[in-house]
Amino acid sequence: MTKRLELIFQNLSGRRNTLSLPDPREDLTTEDVLTAMELILSRNIFTSPGGDLTDIIAARIVSREVEEIVAM
Repeated sequence: MTKRLELIFQNLSGRRNTLSLPDPREDLTTEDVLTAMELILSRNIFTSPGGDLTDIIAARIVSREVEEIVAM
């Protein structure tokens, strides 16, 4: 199973932007994620085609399980 942490922000034009990070730590807390997201916003680390990131929308861990049936 693979996991990724998705950090979802809103940009100046009102659109959503998602930053995906592979293999998040198992002991990741809400506080850890919010602190990182607030740092990204306060330091203006990323921008997007719709402008700077302005607001935190959500964060989630997405899991994906792949079961191979035939592999050659």
